[in-house]
Amino acid sequence: MIEEEGVVVGISGGNATVEILRKSACESCAAAGICHPRDANKSFMEAANPLRAVPGQKVRVALKPQSYLQMAIVLYGVPLAALVTGAIVAKNLSLYTSGGEHSDRWAFYTGIVCMIVSFVSIRLYAKKVMKKPQYKPVIREILSEREFRP
Repeated sequence: MIEEEGVVVGISGGNATVEILRKSACESCAAAGICHPRDANKSFMEAANPLRAVPGQKVRVALKPQSYLQMAIVLYGVPLAALVTGAIVAKNLSLYTSGGEHSDRWAFYTGIVCMIVSFVSIRLYAKKVMKKPQYKPVIREILSEREFRP
């Protein structure tokens, strides 16, 4: 399990919004700016709340590593495959139909369009999949009753 500690900042139905504090491992990570875009020291996560944690409580949130790996493959692999496949298909079609005139341009634009379509498709798919419990982070433990928040 991939586990993070954080503080519950909001409740919505059976879910909790958890503020995850940035760890020292994040400082050397190349993707730190993407993971923590709002604030240099914080990020927020929506997690299932079976323990009924309330705002102010410090909690441990867990995510299955398989889910994390599947999400990474979909987020990075599918757009890359769409870009390369679109470019190759367009290049070959251009060579076949017009003798190769502007084939590189067609390959570039078609690859970009295919990649954009894949991003939109992933976004729609993610909205549907994130409702499934196996892909959602879960609050596994309440670490403290209330945390002082200035």
